[in-house]
Amino acid sequence: MSGPLLRVGVRFAPSARDLSPEALGKIDEAIARYPEKRSALLPALWIAQQEQGYCAPRAQEQIAQKIGVSPAFVASVVSFYTMYHTQPVGRHVIDVCTTVSCWLRGSDALVGHLEKTLGIRVGETTADGRFTLRTVECLGSCGTAPMCQIGDDYHEDLTHDRIDAVLEGLR
Repeated sequence: MSGPLLRVGVRFAPSARDLSPEALGKIDEAIARYPEKRSALLPALWIAQQEQGYCAPRAQEQIAQKIGVSPAFVASVVSFYTMYHTQPVGRHVIDVCTTVSCWLRGSDALVGHLEKTLGIRVGETTADGRFTLRTVECLGSCGTAPMCQIGDDYHEDLTHDRIDAVLEGLR
């Protein structure tokens, strides 16, 4: 990846740093749990992301080599799942569902409110590195739309006041 990454006020170069021996050991442990090495790809990516904050290209290469697949295959998996980040992100990643159910119940207005409140656009991170705002496809909570996921937590039936309270709790 070349050029600046979508981050307000800060430029990041993709990490060329190798995974630590500890992370590589955890990946080896994950590989040992599966009859096929390639089955450990998702846990291996999660280990890399936990260590480096995102699935850096160098980490993807190391994982590909360990499990015996091409770097392109690993990159295709990373880009398919929204839980894996391909660039540095803020401490709190706000994934707003914009699929039909959420859109019909105001997710577009919610996204606009978050952009205004945080001072960033979708795909950007606040200058303090605290929040990254993204839109994603269905998060499977159509009955409680509009909703977003922040980390492992779902926030449902959102209004501007409710999301403001959530953000305040994360500051």
